[in-house]
Amino acid sequence: MELGAGLEALDPKSIKRSLLVEVKGVPLVSSMAEEWGSLWGFKARPDDLLICTYPKAGTTWIQEIVDMVQHGGDPQKCARGPTHERMPFIDVFLPKPIPSGIDQAEAMPSPRMLKTHLPIQLIPPSFWEQNCKVIYVARNVKDNMVSYFHFHRIGSLLPEPGNWDQFLENFIAGKVAWGSWFDHVRGWWEAKDQHPILYLFYEDMKEDPAREIRKVAQFLGVPLPDPLVSQIVQHTTFESMKANPMTNYSTLPSFLLDQSVSPFMRKGTVGDWKDHFTVAQSEHLDEVCAQELAGSGLSFRMQL
Repeated sequence: MELGAGLEALDPKSIKRSLLVEVKGVPLVSSMAEEWGSLWGFKARPDDLLICTYPKAGTTWIQEIVDMVQHGGDPQKCARGPTHERMPFIDVFLPKPIPSGIDQAEAMPSPRMLKTHLPIQLIPPSFWEQNCKVIYVARNVKDNMVSYFHFHRIGSLLPEPGNWDQFLENFIAGKVAWGSWFDHVRGWWEAKDQHPILYLFYEDMKEDPAREIRKVAQFLGVPLPDPLVSQIVQHTTFESMKANPMTNYSTLPSFLLDQSVSPFMRKGTVGDWKDHFTVAQSEHLDEVCAQELAGSGLSFRMQL
């Protein structure tokens, strides 16, 4: 069954806030934990491209950039379906009859572009066995956390976020879906020299999108003349993507993603955290960040 038909057949009453269940020490939503065997056993193909981020670190943005690069900057080809249909999210298990991300991926011809939020240690081993390319995007901890907080407010399958102070506490402790931000960004950073991983920073993408798009094209081995780079920059601006039904998740029903509470494409800026954090909260997170990332060589810009 296709995703669209599955959504129409779904009973909205079957949608409930999830609980977190630990898998190998990482909290995941209960539906993922229940299906962990099939996710861990996922069969990657050698020409799969995996896009990975911590949730709300610019995932949809990099997906659209990659799709445009792969299709020679042709926006018509990128309008063939919404993001979640073009690039299956392998970690997602919605109530039946909706096909899981794995079902979608398995039905898709090669070459496939796939999405995950998994930390490095939970990536299905077949991706490494097949030497698949991975593009990873990391975003500064404060903006990432703000965006994730607002996403919890609208995502009906995520756990209840509580208020801002509670969410901050849980986030710092790594007691959120997909686990600790610190472990996530650091784990992928430390793996990038052992595997074909392109590690990008959200802030760099905001600062100079053309430069980062060229990095993506080079990594994928796609020649990209300057006019096409400019076209991709225009197509993937925050404003363009917010207005594009293929990227703004407006095709999902409100009982899954309630965009009347907060839009999926909310602000897409660097530094929005200043409207949310108290000075004390900001300073505390700076201290935690310094400890957790010490010696890694990783550094993030909190503003541009």
